[in-house]
Amino acid sequence: MGAIPIINVGDILEMKKQHPCGAKAFKVLRVGSDIKIACTGCNRALTIERLKIEKMIKKIHSGEENENK
Repeated sequence: MGAIPIINVGDILEMKKQHPCGAKAFKVLRVGSDIKIACTGCNRALTIERLKIEKMIKKIHSGEENENK
């Protein structure tokens, strides 16, 4: 069993599959048993169960990295 990823508000999640608009990156808006994310391409907000979203994540870019750019 793999390690549990640490997801914080403001992080950018790179997914394995792309959103219908073509973007693969999503910004985390809320964290809990469900995680609310917004597509960086079309800004559509989605709420997905934590277990499902953990399987969909390819890479996590921390919010601190994105603020420094």
